[in-house]
Amino acid sequence: MNITVYLGANEGNDPALKQAVQELGRWIGESGNALVYGGSRCGLMGEIAESTLNAGGEVTGVEPEFFVQGELQHEGLTELIVTKDMTERKTKMIALGNAFIAFPGGTGTLEEIAEVMSKVSLRHLDAPCILYNLNGYYDGLKALLGRMIEKGLSSPERQRGIYFVEDLEQIKEILQKLF
Repeated sequence: MNITVYLGANEGNDPALKQAVQELGRWIGESGNALVYGGSRCGLMGEIAESTLNAGGEVTGVEPEFFVQGELQHEGLTELIVTKDMTERKTKMIALGNAFIAFPGGTGTLEEIAEVMSKVSLRHLDAPCILYNLNGYYDGLKALLGRMIEKGLSSPERQRGIYFVEDLEQIKEILQKLF
């Protein structure tokens, strides 16, 4: 299974982020799954790629030309796909994925997982959309989705397939149940 993970090119200031992302990457590699991610060698992106590769997994990076021109790409990947821009990158990462995980990240992570959430809710994508709510990172988004239901702007049925998890074990449970 190709697991597309969205996450930042920064490490953040919480040491738990690095540890959890390394654990996630190690599990992806050891479980025989493959990682699809943004292609960078920096920050949490670099950590997940390295931990997946070190665990024997395959890693596909999808990076827009302007990041490659800035020499931000990871050179040791199984495959690096270069896109013309961020829009093409998002489309390619969705096309390659069987499951989608948003690790804590910045505005780019939010933009990318929002598109996946929309496609899942519209049933244009039959795949789990998992928000890794490490230390409550996505509590605000979870509350917002609940508020959408409360105000009649969404429904539990529309949000089926969107999961909030606290740890790797919950990710494993979801993926084992669905695949």
